Amino acid sequence: MSQHAIEQVSATPAALDLIARLQADNGPVLFHQSGGCCDGSSPMCYPQHEFIVGDHDVKLGEVGGAPVYISGSQFAVWRHTQLIIDVVKGRGGMFSLENGTEQRFLTRSRAFSGEEMCRLDARRLDLAGERAPTA
Repeated sequence: MSQHAIEQVSATPAALDLIARLQADNGPVLFHQSGGCCDGSSPMCYPQHEFIVGDHDVKLGEVGGAPVYISGSQFAVWRHTQLIIDVVKGRGGMFSLENGTEQRFLTRSRAFSGEEMCRLDARRLDLAGERAPTA
């Protein structure tokens, strides 16, 4: 079994570049994987001080120094996948910081292997007492 860390979320180089630009302009940012309302299922990027993380939100990890959260109910459905934050040309989500850059964040995914799921489940048990911070 490989000893490299299995990440629940990652980002492409293009996404990391855009995150760095947004952080330079706005300070610390965070992502919340949208549940599908107004902006579909896009990962939404917000200034950290302007977004209140919910009690049931799950922190998937960090990309480019930005924490990434998803609702607990969505996590129950997507727990078997790695979410990959990417960037494509187009208009960003109405409330997401990349709006106006002619780029938008997009979530891609890949299913974890059985071995990866076992390792992730063991790590989740270790982190079970950790809660999402509130703003």
